[in-house]
Amino acid sequence: MVVELIGAVPPWILIGVAVGGVASALAAVVFYLGNRFVAPSVAAAGEDQTSAGDERRRREIREYLSAIDERFREDHALGEVAVPFYLPRREVAITFDAHDYFRLEGEGVYTVLCEHEMPGRGLGRRLPFDVIEPDWGPDPAVDPGGPDPVAAAFAELDVDRDADADEVKRAYRERVKETHPDQGGDEESFRRVREAYATARNHAGGASEETDRGRPAARSGRTDRTDRTDPPTGFGR
Repeated sequence: MVVELIGAVPPWILIGVAVGGVASALAAVVFYLGNRFVAPSVAAAGEDQTSAGDERRRREIREYLSAIDERFREDHALGEVAVPFYLPRREVAITFDAHDYFRLEGEGVYTVLCEHEMPGRGLGRRLPFDVIEPDWGPDPAVDPGGPDPVAAAFAELDVDRDADADEVKRAYRERVKETHPDQGGDEESFRRVREAYATARNHAGGASEETDRGRPAARSGRTDRTDRTDPPTGFGR
């Protein structure tokens, strides 16, 4: 019966079906080989860049904390979160991960987020205690005409540089809706928005206007963050 049905089908249809099947099989093999051998190489390259950036920040922060004579512990565990640096005398955590930043703050730990662009010398203005800055002299690694990370943070949230804390929070909520992976966004955009919010809220509503470049040698205490109840950011994560 089956043979008779096949025999009734025009040969050109059979040939087309056979060719389509072979093409589909070849496409499947190509995709498999691509995912198997090419994707890991790209991922490895990205991991190498991230690792190199983290190591640079670690070195700069290590040098900075030593220069201001502040005791610290590296890779310190706070509950289920391990932070790159912890200041035991001050009970301050320093992290490079935005997710850990919000998670620790939600648990009442004063946390400082060091973004990818922030040089180690910029840490002092984020700390919740007075710091007498070392006399570093000009930083050869800083481009005087380079981008201002604080201005970039406000721009990422699409608010004016003089926006107050409430405006920053509202803008953050809107950007989270647009960039969260569960809402059709992607992890990289979501990370940038979270880091931007962490920076912008520290400089909103009359916070220090100093930048990481050209700061005075001594600084007064930083503006305390009174808003400890941030908008939800993890969507259950």
